[in-house]
Amino acid sequence: MENWSLVSVCVLLGLTTRWAVSFSSYSGAGKPPMFGDYEAQRHWQEVTYNLPVQEWYFNTTDNDLGYWGLDYPPLTAYHSLLCGHVAKLINPAWVELRTSRGFESAAHKLFMRTTVLFADILIYFPAVILYCIYLSDGSSKRKVATALCILLYPGLILIDYGHFQYNSVSLALTLWGIVGLGLGWNLLGALAFSLALNYKQMELYHSLPFFCFLLGKCIKQGLMGRGLLLLVKISLTVLVTFALCWWPFLSDPQQILQVLHRLFPVDRGLFEDKVANTWCSLNVLIKIKTLLSRDTQLLLSFALTLLSILPSSIKLLTKPTLWQFKLALVSDEKPVCLMMNELPLMAVWFLLISTFSMLPLLLKDGLLLPYTVTSLAFLYLGVYLLSHQIPCLTDVFFCSNRKGALHLVFLQFTVSLVAMAGLSFTSMVLEPPARLPDLFPVLVSVFSFLHFLAMLLYFNLVQLTEPSSKKSQKKTN
Repeated sequence: MENWSLVSVCVLLGLTTRWAVSFSSYSGAGKPPMFGDYEAQRHWQEVTYNLPVQEWYFNTTDNDLGYWGLDYPPLTAYHSLLCGHVAKLINPAWVELRTSRGFESAAHKLFMRTTVLFADILIYFPAVILYCIYLSDGSSKRKVATALCILLYPGLILIDYGHFQYNSVSLALTLWGIVGLGLGWNLLGALAFSLALNYKQMELYHSLPFFCFLLGKCIKQGLMGRGLLLLVKISLTVLVTFALCWWPFLSDPQQILQVLHRLFPVDRGLFEDKVANTWCSLNVLIKIKTLLSRDTQLLLSFALTLLSILPSSIKLLTKPTLWQFKLALVSDEKPVCLMMNELPLMAVWFLLISTFSMLPLLLKDGLLLPYTVTSLAFLYLGVYLLSHQIPCLTDVFFCSNRKGALHLVFLQFTVSLVAMAGLSFTSMVLEPPARLPDLFPVLVSVFSFLHFLAMLLYFNLVQLTEPSSKKSQKKTN
C-alpha cells in the first residue's frame, strides 16, 4: 500500500508540474503571420479534419504548405485528426478551414494543453511507471525516486507544454518498446517502436539500437533455428505496422514520395533556430555554413551521426543485453532518463545540459521562468533524492574508492551548473554587441556541444568497457 501511495504522489507531482507550465506562454503567441509551433499543431487539426487524406501532404488551394504544412509521419496526422474532431465538437471555429488561422483564446489554449496532458496520462506516465517497476533495480523508494525524476525532466515538459509539441507520445511509444523488449515481449517491443517511428521521424536516431538489439537476440538464438523464426515474426510485425499506418497512401506512389519529401525537409538546413549545437559550435571555427553546400552539410551530418553511434551499435549486436541496449540508445538526450537509476549524476548532468541547450528557443517563447523553476526542481530531485538512495552518484568509473576522482567530478558538475546559471542570466539581461548579435546563442551552443561531446565519449566508454558490476547482472532475456 505504501508503494502505491508513493507512485500516486509521483504521478501527482508530474501532473502538477505540467499543469503549472501549461499556464505559461507558448511558441509564437500573438506573433503573426506564422505565429509558432502552437499554431502549427492547431493548423494540422484544421487540415486533417477538413481535407481528404490524399491532400494532407500536398500543396493545394485549401492546404498551403508554406503555412505550417504537415511534415510529420501519418500517425501524427491521425492524432491531429482525432484532436480536430474533439475541437469541432467544443467549438467549430477552432478548426474552421482557412478562417481559423492564428486563432487564439484562453479556452482554446486550455484545450490544446489538455490534449498534451491527456496523452501523457494515457501512454507516457504508464510507460515510465512500468519501466521503473520492472526494469529498474533497487528498493521501491529508489524506483519511485527514479520515476519522479523521469517525469519531471524539464526539457520534455517545456517543449511539450510551453513551446508546444507532442514529443511525449513518440517518447512513450519508444519507452513501451523498451519495456516490451526488456521483458522479453519482442513483438510488442517491435510494434511499439514501429508506431513511434510512424509518429515522429526523430525516432530514427534510436532505430539502429533497436535493430541491433533485436538482430543480436535472433543471432544469439541461432539464425538456422529459433532465431530465424523470431526474425521472421519481428519483420512481419514491423511490415504490417508500417503498412497499416501508411495504408491511405499506398495506392499511389506519388503519395508515398510526397509524404517522404515532407518528412525530411532538407531545405531548412542545419542551423535553424540555432538549436543544432554541434554545427553552430563548429561553424564558429570553420565556416561550414558558407564553405559547404547545403547538400554537403547534410551528407556530412548523416555520416558523422552514423559514425558516432556505430561503435555502441556493433557492441550491442554482439552482446544484446538490456544494459547495453540502454547505453546504445543514448544518442539523443531523452533516453538518458533511462540511466537515472544506474548513473544518476551523469544522467542529471546530461539532462540539465540538454534543457539549457534550448535556452535561445525558450527565451524566444517567453519561457524563462518555467525553465528556471523546472530546472531547479529537477536538479534538487535528481541529486538530493537519488543521492540518498545510491551512495555513489557517478557509479561505474568513479566508484572504486578514489575519492579524489569523485571530488573532481562533483567540482566539474558544480562549475558547469554555475556556468549555465551565468549564461542564462546574461542572455536574459544583457544586449549583445551590435556586431555580434548571436553572441549568447553561440556561447550556449558551444558550451552545450562540449558537454554533449564529453558525455558521448563517457557513455560509449561505459558501454564498450562494460564494468564488472554490470557483467554480473543478468540483463539478457
